[in-house]
Amino acid sequence: MLVIREADIRDFNRFYSAVMTDFDRRELLPKQGVRRAIRRGDAEFLLFCDEESGLPLGYALCGIRNVYDYVLIKYFGIFSWYRDQGYGVAAMRLLQKRYAERQGLMAELTVFEDSEDGDYLKKLRRFFRRFGFEEEKAPFRLGGAKVTFMVKGLKGTSEVGPVAGRLLLDFYSRVLRPAELEKMLKAAEE
Repeated sequence: MLVIREADIRDFNRFYSAVMTDFDRRELLPKQGVRRAIRRGDAEFLLFCDEESGLPLGYALCGIRNVYDYVLIKYFGIFSWYRDQGYGVAAMRLLQKRYAERQGLMAELTVFEDSEDGDYLKKLRRFFRRFGFEEEKAPFRLGGAKVTFMVKGLKGTSEVGPVAGRLLLDFYSRVLRPAELEKMLKAAEE
């Protein structure tokens, strides 16, 4: 059985290399910016741990402070040696329970055109749909890649299209400096 443990900055420093391995460098946020956001309470880095041993099996970086009270699941992963054992499902259930009093959950699914795994995006969509997430048009490109935006209303709605741009800009502005923000996010082509 899994439990969530809120990680401190030391844990974040220790496990950020796993994030760097699991995600494309073009979508990685600067480590200093993430640490700043965690210290200020704008984001939290969570570890999914085995209840008995306390051994970390996975992680999530979530943006938790924004004007609309939605939570952005920025990075979510199970360490490679524990994948395909049901831990991802258990971890997502824990996230939904943790944030049940919030308006909703959002996730960005990003696949770069030069990616080698064409089925990766389909698998991610299927995973999030399993938990009731709905696809919403992304108002931007992230690191040059198209983004599939998944939303699940908890107390609020999953139809956040009209405010999605402001909501995401609010999250990213809490982590990135203005020049970094401009480089990372580009408006989606119509």
